[in-house]
Amino acid sequence: MIKCRRCLLSELDESELYKSIMQKIELMDSSIRADDSTYALRLERCKACDKLTNGMCALCGCFIELRAAGRDSFCPDTHNRWDRYE
Repeated sequence: MIKCRRCLLSELDESELYKSIMQKIELMDSSIRADDSTYALRLERCKACDKLTNGMCALCGCFIELRAAGRDSFCPDTHNRWDRYE
């Protein structure tokens, strides 16, 4: 099976890793968690980035879904793709 290199974890499969990451996001206190529209926008921007590989950022090694969930998180790219659109 060939997997898409520019996919989010949720699009790869329902693995235990994905479930674990989603649980961590759900347990984040609302004071540190990004709102739903910001989270969705960040994920869309990451999906358009050539640094996304199998749900991870090639620049920092993070899992995109988890990093995007933090309110004060930022894109590690020199162009900071998130700030340009928020």
